[in-house]
Amino acid sequence: MNMRTALTIAGSDSSGGAGIQADIKTMTVNGVYAMSALTALTAQNTMGVTDIMGVEATFLGNQLDSIFTDIYPNAIKLGMIFSAEQVSVIAQKLEKYQAENIVIDPVMVATSGSTLTNGETVEALKKHLLPLATVITPNIFETQVLSGMEIRNEKDMIRAAKNIFEIYGCAVLCKGGHLEEHANDLLYIDGFEHWFCGEKIANMNTHGTGCTLSSAIAANLAKGKKLVEAIEQAKQYLTGAIKAGLNLGEGRGPLNHVYTFSFGQESK
Repeated sequence: MNMRTALTIAGSDSSGGAGIQADIKTMTVNGVYAMSALTALTAQNTMGVTDIMGVEATFLGNQLDSIFTDIYPNAIKLGMIFSAEQVSVIAQKLEKYQAENIVIDPVMVATSGSTLTNGETVEALKKHLLPLATVITPNIFETQVLSGMEIRNEKDMIRAAKNIFEIYGCAVLCKGGHLEEHANDLLYIDGFEHWFCGEKIANMNTHGTGCTLSSAIAANLAKGKKLVEAIEQAKQYLTGAIKAGLNLGEGRGPLNHVYTFSFGQESK
């Protein structure tokens, strides 16, 4: 039996709601074989990040060599990257192995508000990785950082996404979930604009939404779907995972990544 494959390059979330744990769950449920290369270990839960330990860049490169030379990934999702040195190694490996279907979630701040990267790493990301991306999936804050523009409405989203595309040449999925009036996302590619309408869901448990969406997009691209369809189906999956209403932890809890499966519910 053959199966399409996807690789997540990201940090570990000890609480299981974001990072590689969310990525592997998402990729598996969306029908591909998931692999991972760790960039960092984090001590975190639904209330925040208390510690981060980065993986040495050479070891990260060794992980990528092991994956690409044996089970070649049909798509790659990049999440939290710990250092500029890691960025350089990842870019070298992606170019060396002629990786395709690269989805970059430019993680800068966790849902809890904790900072996950630094300015040097962001600059390296811009220079070395964004030009390699098939699509990037920044939220409003990340789009502002990458474009250098303030975003208050949908017109600003278009201007900012266009600016990013013109600089880096990659498709941009600007996520509008942080705007007050809607949760619509904008895909921009070389003059082409496509809006994905989303509903505001009354559920504060949204830890790992960015990881989940980008991983679902990567899984769909790995299965050969075109970008618009891959995003549309990924958003449907994300909406279902949020609506499932999993309630764990004392802060912003995780999504129910396996909501399509039926499990017995235990009361507290």
